[in-house]
Amino acid sequence: MSNDVVNFNAGPATLPRPALERARAELLDFDHTGISVLEHSHRGKEYEALHDHTIALLRKLMGISDDYHVLFMQGGATAQFAFLPMNVLRPGESADYVVTGNWAKKAVSEGKHYGNLRVAATTEDGGSFKRIPKPEELKLEASARYVHITTNNTIMGTQWHWLPDTSGVPLVADMSSDILSTPIDVSKFDLVYAGAQKNIGPSGVTIVIAKKAFLEGANTNMAKVFQYAEVAKANSLLNTIPTFGIYLIRNVLEHLDQRGGVPAIEKHNREKAALLYDAIDEDPAYFTCPVAKEDRSLMNPVFRLPNEELEAAMVSEAKDAGFIGIKGHRSVGGLRVSMYNAMTREGVARFVEWMKQFATAHPA
Repeated sequence: MSNDVVNFNAGPATLPRPALERARAELLDFDHTGISVLEHSHRGKEYEALHDHTIALLRKLMGISDDYHVLFMQGGATAQFAFLPMNVLRPGESADYVVTGNWAKKAVSEGKHYGNLRVAATTEDGGSFKRIPKPEELKLEASARYVHITTNNTIMGTQWHWLPDTSGVPLVADMSSDILSTPIDVSKFDLVYAGAQKNIGPSGVTIVIAKKAFLEGANTNMAKVFQYAEVAKANSLLNTIPTFGIYLIRNVLEHLDQRGGVPAIEKHNREKAALLYDAIDEDPAYFTCPVAKEDRSLMNPVFRLPNEELEAAMVSEAKDAGFIGIKGHRSVGGLRVSMYNAMTREGVARFVEWMKQFATAHPA
């Protein structure tokens, strides 16, 4: 984020300025090798050291044990919608999906081509997805191969603040938009995947954290590049991966580690969210958050104004004031303020002050 522009884009999203400045400083000469990291072979020892260090950083920050593979893959979380059932569903097996937003819905739509996927609960309620389901609403099958949740919903502004009791059925999560934002117990999950472009780094890299035992007996009747086990065997170097993207992930993770790790960034994220939600709740006649309070997202707060004309004016005037990316997703409208790890408290405080001024200048 520059001094003049506050970037609230939902993804690709703002990156930590120190991570970008480091990339600028090292762009032409990586690690005193005389060439850019963009030019290094993914098979060379210089890149391999960077690669392994990045994996080690992620293990440290998330407390990932040796019982898990840490993989770098391509195709985004959308590809994982298919890769997951392709890899782990055996003939005759089914999986349970909890549908809490558009991306969870797409995970079912894409994954059903490769197995029997059941909707164990949904909060669509006519397309609104305004909440996370209650525990008693989950209709889980004891025979399911896994239970899938989407931990944060970027479009609807909801987030899981608790984990479902799956009674021993493996839990899988798409954490694309809230990974590393709050501490999690990785041992509660058998597989986690996340596109990098919100909290981890740039677009083009997908993180997969998979329990080794969960992958035992996985399907091998597909190209090796799609197989978790084969990618793991090759240390994610089965093919030419986005090396510069992983370099930037290294920069982001080192910056996060220096800031105090995930517990420190959680405190930072909760402070930012409180600033915005308090401003919304203080003026309910003008600002309305459609999400159940207990399910509000720390990453992607959404809100509405009294009418769509005012919302369009806010988007336009916000850009002129140096705030970009606040327009809600095209499928739902309204306003959305994405506040991933790299968003500063100062940036949110500036926006909150400005939105109050907008409300005064544009009475309903």
